[in-house]
Amino acid sequence: MRPEGGESTLPLRRDWTGWLFVLIAVVAIGAVLYANGEKNGARYMARPHPVAPPADVVPEAPPMVLAPVTESDARAQNAKIALVTKGFVAPRPFVYAGGGDAKARARDCLAAAMLYEAGDDAKGQQAVGQVVINRARHPAFPKSICGVVFQGSERVTGCQFTFTCDGALNRRYSDAAWQRARNNADLMLSGGTYPAIGLATHYHTDWVRPYWSDSLEKIAIVDTHLFFRWPGYWGTPGAFRGAVSGDDGPIAKLAALSPLHAIALGLPTEIAPVDANAAVGEARVVVGAGETAGRDTIYTQLDRKAAPESFVTTALRLCGDKPYCKFMGWTNPTLKPDSDAMSDTQRAAMSFSYLRDDKAGFEKALWNCSEYKRDDVRQCMKR
Repeated sequence: MRPEGGESTLPLRRDWTGWLFVLIAVVAIGAVLYANGEKNGARYMARPHPVAPPADVVPEAPPMVLAPVTESDARAQNAKIALVTKGFVAPRPFVYAGGGDAKARARDCLAAAMLYEAGDDAKGQQAVGQVVINRARHPAFPKSICGVVFQGSERVTGCQFTFTCDGALNRRYSDAAWQRARNNADLMLSGGTYPAIGLATHYHTDWVRPYWSDSLEKIAIVDTHLFFRWPGYWGTPGAFRGAVSGDDGPIAKLAALSPLHAIALGLPTEIAPVDANAAVGEARVVVGAGETAGRDTIYTQLDRKAAPESFVTTALRLCGDKPYCKFMGWTNPTLKPDSDAMSDTQRAAMSFSYLRDDKAGFEKALWNCSEYKRDDVRQCMKR
């Protein structure tokens, strides 16, 4: 029947029923996305139960990629992740198989990870060192100490330890701090262990949320650091049986910090004092340091055939411990200026620059990427 003077109400009821089904579907999909985490959104929720990888398939080591959450939200979400204590096993002592320069290079790789990841803190350094050794024993990672530490460092993104690809190695700790880290690394390579983190292969600070933390089990907390292992077989002692190489080779990114790595790469390890027109290893100083109100500037002619990483070595050693130092280098001597009053052509031809300003808390090394290709675009000068 029709109401007086009107159309039938049946089509209207059908329309509302259809929209109701659509609305329910949208809400359901949204709930699923929210529960599993919106990878490209502002929220990031953890799955309650990590899924164990198949025992016959070696899991892939995910890169350190952070979810877009605030520090306070990250801390709140990390605190909700249950601490798994069942099946906790302390790591076995590890003794490096090689000796001589190979062991010394492995020690310096491990020391760099310990120092740049944990700072000058013995407990934190040992925890980081134990993760590196755990990884070297696990089939999901490279089978050498240096290989583990610098895994992925050749890519713009995807390094396993961020200090190897974010420019942190341009920052120098004191000689005393570096030696303490090397001593701690020596202990870890000679049978020392840090039992508190067990068989953890991953860690992060509590104010960030890596995407991979959803798929792993949190098994230890050391100060502000959270430590994780894979669930299932890949987090048990049986998975940590891989033979670790005793023949670590040189790492170019460590040459400025470790003479043993520099020597193996054929790079100089000592630089003469600054002197006009004097050869200084991998660079040739054409104009010495000029000081204006405590602000030192060094203009340098660089050797075009030298490894680009060696320019950092030159800058750090010529700047010494000066609180402010600007270092600029050109491989084309005809375009090297003698002062900041340089032309656009001269500025565009600059091959390398380094600036340190301790008062402002700033330090940066940059390359001319049209001349020297860099894997990390953040190391390229803005043209």
